[in-house]
Amino acid sequence: MAAGAGSPKQLDRGALARRHNHALVAMGRRVWSEDCTLESAIALICEIAADTLEIERVNVWRCDHPAGRMRCIHAYERSLRRHNPPGFEEELPLVGAYADQLDDVRVIDVADVHVGDSPAADDGFQAYFERHQVQSLLDAPIRSQGELLGVVCHEHVGCARMWTPEDQAFAGSIGDYIAAAYEISRRREVESRLRYIERHDPETNLPNRDHLLEVAHIALRPMHEQDNGLVVVHLQLEIPPEVAGDDADRQRLVADAAERLRDALGHTATLARVREDAFAVIPHRQLQEVEALALAERCIDLLQAGFEPLGDAAHPVVVSAGIAFSRDLVAPSADALLRNAENACHRARDTGFNRCEVFDADRHRGLLERLRTEQALREAFANGHLLLHYMPEIDLRDGTWRSAEALLRWRDETGRIIPASEFIEIAETSGLIVRLGRWVLLEACCAAMRWPARDGVAPLLRVNVSARQFEQAGLINDVQMALAESHLPPERLCLELTETMLLREQDAAARTLARIRALGVRVALDDFGSGYCSLSYLKRLPIDTLKIDRGFVAGLPQDHADLAIVRAVSQLANSLGIDVVAEGVETQSQADCLRDCGVQGVQGWLYSPAIDNEALIAAFGAGR
Repeated sequence: MAAGAGSPKQLDRGALARRHNHALVAMGRRVWSEDCTLESAIALICEIAADTLEIERVNVWRCDHPAGRMRCIHAYERSLRRHNPPGFEEELPLVGAYADQLDDVRVIDVADVHVGDSPAADDGFQAYFERHQVQSLLDAPIRSQGELLGVVCHEHVGCARMWTPEDQAFAGSIGDYIAAAYEISRRREVESRLRYIERHDPETNLPNRDHLLEVAHIALRPMHEQDNGLVVVHLQLEIPPEVAGDDADRQRLVADAAERLRDALGHTATLARVREDAFAVIPHRQLQEVEALALAERCIDLLQAGFEPLGDAAHPVVVSAGIAFSRDLVAPSADALLRNAENACHRARDTGFNRCEVFDADRHRGLLERLRTEQALREAFANGHLLLHYMPEIDLRDGTWRSAEALLRWRDETGRIIPASEFIEIAETSGLIVRLGRWVLLEACCAAMRWPARDGVAPLLRVNVSARQFEQAGLINDVQMALAESHLPPERLCLELTETMLLREQDAAARTLARIRALGVRVALDDFGSGYCSLSYLKRLPIDTLKIDRGFVAGLPQDHADLAIVRAVSQLANSLGIDVVAEGVETQSQADCLRDCGVQGVQGWLYSPAIDNEALIAAFGAGR
């Protein structure tokens, strides 16, 4: 290093290079950390550059080539350890030799700024130098992707200084470091913008569902007793078709709803657009159930009040809400919590009576269990794990087997036989009952063909028909196909129906029953007395058999009311030419009482439980 007035102490060139390199390495570790912003990076670089070069001032300037100006954006004074002193945001001309060299050189090395041939000899620079007592410059351009962003100025005050090659290399690296800090900041801004776009809805500028999931995930904490934990309110808009069909109108309506919710909630909750016509709210504090309901109702009122002036819309906008608490989660799950709130909202919307529903964990578990049962039932049907058992019906006059009722059973993976009462309602509501009923009908008809005849008459087959089956237009075809494929005579088949399904639409029921009877197939009214028990349809509908519900048989012979009812039904049926069968006979005294009342057919555990076809034939085929 060349000595001069005010120059640093002499150092070995190698030692000087090592010192500069160590400073750069230490700087890099601190500058490139995730929590270091562009401003803090520039401040740190200025401090380290001033200490390493042992100079008073390090300034960073931003260049504006079109305007021909450069503006100071950061200034550091080493002696006072001060950043950005008052008036630091000065502007200087960017012209002449100095500006030309910035485009070409790695550093501008000026030992004495007052020498006439100095690139910084411009009058505009000289005034600046005099104000700050600058004597020597070591300036490095800040370039990024070929663009000149600015310049970092290392300013030595008091006396002239000769800069060593090591100083020059270090100053050039400082320019690179600031350029890198700019590039990192620019990249972070782009990444931040992309993250914002990914996590926000472009139409409303609200957080989207992904963003809300992050908020919920962070907010979920271990739950304690008496702790409601996190609350989510799901708000669903039912937009009229005339509005929903116009994208511009829909967007305007949704954007207006978002603005009103945003204004009302302020900083008390996180609001997000989670579906095309739905929002979700996560309050920033725990709420009791009554508070959550009040919040949901307030949001509903706020939205519907804003939807009143919808012009020519024939239908108003309807808002439904669902509330879910993290206390109902089996395990902390942001996705499950949001789905619970949405499911509760759907329930509120579907019932049509309530504007808001709170998620019911027990009901939801029951629903999931139903779905699992439905899936397992479908698989069992597809894999041949369904079977039929038969409940024999005995003639009280001579004790012979006169008919049998086909009953659906399910053999699960453990081998347990599950009665239809445990799954038939699921089969009915899922629509699977139609396929099951068609299979039961054909399977039972084929089985009945193996039943032995007695005195030339084989036992009658009784098959239950569900309400869904009875309402299907294809029922008659299903019966015809089952009879044709099994070769079972029509007079040996009796379809059992309940009072409830016949009373839904009596005229339609009468027409369907007439078509069944036209095939030669009989009709029985099952569980008689357990429904509306209207006697008028015994006259209007073509019924062959009444099956007295087991509820009236259980009290016989002691219960006088049951006895009177059974006797009256038997007498009425006999007078109308209708056969009577009693269900659920478990004792001999019940059987004797039924015989005395004029009932001829009985079935129940006194005679046999429901058994498979082989056991049925073996036990009753030879007569009793």
